[in-house]
Amino acid sequence: MSDDKAMDKIKGKAKEAAGKITGDRRKESEGKTDQAKAKAEGTLGDAGERAKGMKDSLTDDDGR
Repeated sequence: MSDDKAMDKIKGKAKEAAGKITGDRRKESEGKTDQAKAKAEGTLGDAGERAKGMKDSLTDDDGR
């Protein structure tokens, strides 16, 4: 997970916790959404890397 995604996840956890403490259900929901967004972005990035790896394994050493 990149630093940006990790920070988004941490911010989301902080928002969620703040919402729980203050009883602000909207802030809590925003935090959960931020965490889900960071996780989804990480999953998409991983899928892209796997696709590149598959492409590389199917091509010859000289790029054909």
